[in-house]
Amino acid sequence: MHQLAQSLRQTIADLLPDAVEFRRDLHRHPELMFEESRTSQRVAESLRELGLAVVEGLAPESPGGLGTGVVAFLPATTDEPDKAPTIGLRADMDALPILEDTGLPYSSTNSGVMHACGHDGHTAILLTAARVLAQTEDRPNNIVFCFQPAEEGGAGGEKMCADGAIDGSALQKALGVGTKVDMMYGLHGWSDLELGKVSTRTGPLLAATDEFEVTVRGRGGHAALPEKTVDPVVVAAHIVTALQTIASRRTEPNDAVVVTVGAIHAGDAHNVIPDTAEMRGTIRTLLPETRTMAEEEFRRIVLNTAAAFGAEAEIHWHAGYPVTFNDAGATERFRAVARTVLGDKAETHLVEKEKPTMGGEDFSYYGHHCPASFFLLGLKPDHMDVYPNVHTPKFDFNDDAIGLGVELFCALALAQAG
Repeated sequence: MHQLAQSLRQTIADLLPDAVEFRRDLHRHPELMFEESRTSQRVAESLRELGLAVVEGLAPESPGGLGTGVVAFLPATTDEPDKAPTIGLRADMDALPILEDTGLPYSSTNSGVMHACGHDGHTAILLTAARVLAQTEDRPNNIVFCFQPAEEGGAGGEKMCADGAIDGSALQKALGVGTKVDMMYGLHGWSDLELGKVSTRTGPLLAATDEFEVTVRGRGGHAALPEKTVDPVVVAAHIVTALQTIASRRTEPNDAVVVTVGAIHAGDAHNVIPDTAEMRGTIRTLLPETRTMAEEEFRRIVLNTAAAFGAEAEIHWHAGYPVTFNDAGATERFRAVARTVLGDKAETHLVEKEKPTMGGEDFSYYGHHCPASFFLLGLKPDHMDVYPNVHTPKFDFNDDAIGLGVELFCALALAQAG
């Protein structure tokens, strides 16, 4: 194992300059969800050059369309690869509608779009892992590489699963190869975690992310004659306040729920009470029963509060990503692999995440089809107190984290799965 690790590290070191250049090329040319055509083409071409079986066009935005998802298969080198376990590795490829403000020489050339969540880094890590593994002579497991579109709100992971990326059907139908994934892994660059460290936890890691839109319908009029109106602004204000009782009075204190109204729009003039007020926001939860309760309470509070003031409320509920739940067996396997990769640093650099994060991730969908585990890859250099956070104009994936990400993916692909 030691010789294999040394060989892997040397191969990764040799490929790192290309990995960095590939990552920066993606950063220069970011593409929004379901529009990742250039990115997926570069990925697919690179995988084919390695001799992998590749299927493109997965996970379209609309049924019947052509998607940008890519899945590739690398068989085990055992005598009977069809009986070998299959390990799945995933990366997301889409960017965000944010105007970049990093000043980097490889800044986005697509104005108003940037890789502000590090998906350029994730894609470069997985593609480099494929390059390393294709050169590895002893592979006890089959490996499926899953490059998905639309993590940023488009549920690309769910669409990849529906298109057969995980059950093996996409590759089987197109090329007659491939098997069902037995265990799935994914990673995310993490701004709050120091470079060289990795972190995860068993159970809930990231929250379910539901969204809502509410239209409060009152009766407008002159601002000086409020008694002749039903003021939707006042109603909306009471709704916002009442919604906070979902967390403070309806949720068990050791559980977690976030209720955020992120936008309120009403009226156009200082002396006019409008007819309507519109609200948008999100609810984040970690347990299925809490998720159900939060939606029920939300509807009850919104409708009844509006009615109490003589107004009406119309609710549009958008069920978002499920909880990203780390399977116990898959996560313990990750810990064992990480300890081997980190060696003497494992005690301090393999960090147990004590609490879940209330952000969401559509890696959650893969866990509905096979045991899955998601881990966090440190990006923050030692000399920096604060590293720019994801989803901000100044974020850039730290290229110094690529090597560890590649090694972890390779080690997960090669470790015994039993």
